[in-house]
Amino acid sequence: MAAKDEGTEPVPLDEIDQKIISELTRDGRMSVTQVAENVHISRAHAYTRIGRLTSEGVLSRFTALVDPIKAGLRSSAYVTLKLKQDSWRELRDLLAAIPEVHHVALVGGDFDVILLVRAVDNIDLRRVIFDQLQSMPGVLDTQTFLVFEDVDTR
Repeated sequence: MAAKDEGTEPVPLDEIDQKIISELTRDGRMSVTQVAENVHISRAHAYTRIGRLTSEGVLSRFTALVDPIKAGLRSSAYVTLKLKQDSWRELRDLLAAIPEVHHVALVGGDFDVILLVRAVDNIDLRRVIFDQLQSMPGVLDTQTFLVFEDVDTR
């Protein structure tokens, strides 16, 4: 999840920072040397910039983009939750601790939270929704939207 702390201020980013972020978003395994070459700065400068972006929390981690189907997660759904008032802080970490929950967002609108849930099959997806999500204290209602196809635009 992104920043938990409320009141987190944005970090000023210049054009070089934006280019570095773009390169690392495209390929998180890219070497500092390659980032420097692509952004047209020295390796030392790239190393310093990446270090600053990491220490300031702009870059929070480097990760791989996994194809869920090839990884055996054949059933995905967006699940919305309506929560009891003031239960978000208590539930946030519980939701993030469920391995099948791949994204958690507090939102405004007809529901309070939206989750991306990925499971090995519909039986496993049902288990997560019925046995884990619906039974959590503070969850008043859920709605499930099955994903038929994913398109990652990053």
